[in-house]
Amino acid sequence: MINKNKNGVWGKGSLGMRSAVTNSGAIDFLVKFTGSENFEKTFKEGMGLVEETANYLDGEGRIDARALDRTGAIAYATESMRLTTRLMQMASWLLLQRAMAAGELSSQDVQREKHRINLAEIGRGHSLKGGETLPDGLLALVERSLRLLERIKTLDSMISAANKADNAEAAASPVTAQLSMLERAFKVG
Repeated sequence: MINKNKNGVWGKGSLGMRSAVTNSGAIDFLVKFTGSENFEKTFKEGMGLVEETANYLDGEGRIDARALDRTGAIAYATESMRLTTRLMQMASWLLLQRAMAAGELSSQDVQREKHRINLAEIGRGHSLKGGETLPDGLLALVERSLRLLERIKTLDSMISAANKADNAEAAASPVTAQLSMLERAFKVG
């Protein structure tokens, strides 16, 4: 369903997604992707995994952790901290992409915020002493989060590459440069 948001910008659904066609007539990969069913599936999976992990750590995970010896308990605490950090970074990335696509943040806002998100350093950590005693419930959540992280890192690379290509195309096109100058000249406010 295509409609206008409160600012009069055409978009998709209740999120008020921006148009996937840029001023220069190019297709905006981020807007196109974040408006897709694939992004929605990834978004729901990520947020669902955050909720599922919180429920596990507050419920069954506490029971599982009590059954561990001291070394296992330290490994459990370390791995659960890695897991929650990883999930929070991924959730931040997903929310940032959605906010930009919905027109809630400009690309400049996203660049300012993106430096706070580090997808590179939240992967599988080194082996832990006592790690072999970790409960299956925690290990399953860790593995699912690592698979999702790899998908998100791939998407992030694709978005970055598309943005670089768009910027290079805009810089190389004298028509785009002229249109941008005219747009700035006639911009009100």
